[in-house]
Amino acid sequence: MTPRLVLATANPGKIREFLPLLDGLGYTIGSLSDLAEVRLPPEGETSYADNALGKARAVAAATPAVALGDDSGLEVDALAGRPGVASARYGGPGLTDAERVTRLLTELGPAPNRGARFRCVLALVAPWGEEAAVEGAVEGVLTDRPRGSQGFGYDPIFLVPALGRTFGELPDVEKHRLSHRARAAAAARPILARWAARLRQPA
Repeated sequence: MTPRLVLATANPGKIREFLPLLDGLGYTIGSLSDLAEVRLPPEGETSYADNALGKARAVAAATPAVALGDDSGLEVDALAGRPGVASARYGGPGLTDAERVTRLLTELGPAPNRGARFRCVLALVAPWGEEAAVEGAVEGVLTDRPRGSQGFGYDPIFLVPALGRTFGELPDVEKHRLSHRARAAAAARPILARWAARLRQPA
């Protein structure tokens, strides 16, 4: 029997990024879109790990599959680490990604310190109750205007100095080599591989 892994998200951008990052582990991968009855808990302001684990536990309670929840954010040095865990809600409800980017650049203004990082925490919950959490981060600087149409969220203003391009200018294959989500997924792969082997064992 092929083990099943369910991503606790319906965000198409995240799903598109996760699929190649988790490829080759032997799972059939689904998402929250396959579980119409599941409602994720509201995200809090405490920590990425709490939010990610809450999502994974909600999915694990509804399906016998391995559940993966993620929470990520942009931490801006000149804004004392904001928006951070509130990145997806920065500026209030109902804003588009482009509006959040504009709001952030307006608040940042001409600040000389434009250092920032993307951080991602993945929480994993196994059908037998085991839980794990891993983290990935990538450093960069913020541009003064959006560049590129790839990715989503704050990608068009997050520049990787070594490449001289923003995440919005990188094709998926390049972004997947160094993004915060890629690094967290790399840390999660050994755990997921071990769980897949256990799930394939005869009952």
